[in-house]
Amino acid sequence: MAAYVMLANFTEQGIRDVKDTVKRAEAFKETAKAAGVTINDVYWTLGEYDIVVTAEAHNEMAVTALGLTLAKAGNVRTQTLRAFPAKEMSEILGKVK
Repeated sequence: MAAYVMLANFTEQGIRDVKDTVKRAEAFKETAKAAGVTINDVYWTLGEYDIVVTAEAHNEMAVTALGLTLAKAGNVRTQTLRAFPAKEMSEILGKVK
């Protein structure tokens, strides 16, 4: 499975209802599972981003659909990054000319 990092910031709506953020994260995990995406961790952070999520999925379409579903709810805006563990990065580097 491919690894992903999702960076999220609260919208005006999301910060207005911030007390529900943990409940929303639990619902997000269930939505992700139904979409074929495994959520490994959800962290609330200080700094540029409010939330960091690590996830795994078999394909980009599942992650993209999940991100759009999350955005549609209106509580956060996300940026999703494809992440490569050391083994995959070594394979990639083996192809560098």
